[in-house]
Amino acid sequence: MTRPVRREDQVRRMLDGPHPQLPAGLAEQAAVRGSRLLRRRRAARTLALTVLFVAVAAFVVWAVVAQPWQVPPTDTTPPLEGW
Repeated sequence: MTRPVRREDQVRRMLDGPHPQLPAGLAEQAAVRGSRLLRRRRAARTLALTVLFVAVAAFVVWAVVAQPWQVPPTDTTPPLEGW
């Protein structure tokens, strides 16, 4: 027998054997846990999108106020000594 066939036979024997009893209420517990995980994921996604939106809005406001693409005006002239 080759190795994969041997493993397949072991799995078939395990599945053909007696099945253990499941605890009562397992489906309800799984549903409650699943809904809790979904709520947490939804809240995390909402929080991340909100933080991203606030960061983009803050950057836009900063860019409009500071106008970093413009050259700053020259308020002083260089000294004219030595002419």
